[in-house]
Amino acid sequence: MRLDKYLKNSRLIKRRTIANEACDAGKVLVNGKPARASYDVKVGDVLEIVMGPRPVKVRVLVVSEHATKADAAQMYEAVS
Repeated sequence: MRLDKYLKNSRLIKRRTIANEACDAGKVLVNGKPARASYDVKVGDVLEIVMGPRPVKVRVLVVSEHATKADAAQMYEAVS
């Protein structure tokens, strides 16, 4: 699944267009490297989103095309 779509489905970023713009601006890192919106997300990837004062760092647990609001929190785990 594309990175921008994963960020939207997992509810880490509210809209896919915002996720796409964040990727283009270099604010989304995958495994420590800036990633494009078209990056293919895999289970085990570590995503870091640098928007606002504190970066959000999560590990991908599940890649699912469709997720309800309740299931979205199960798609990743926070990494410190």
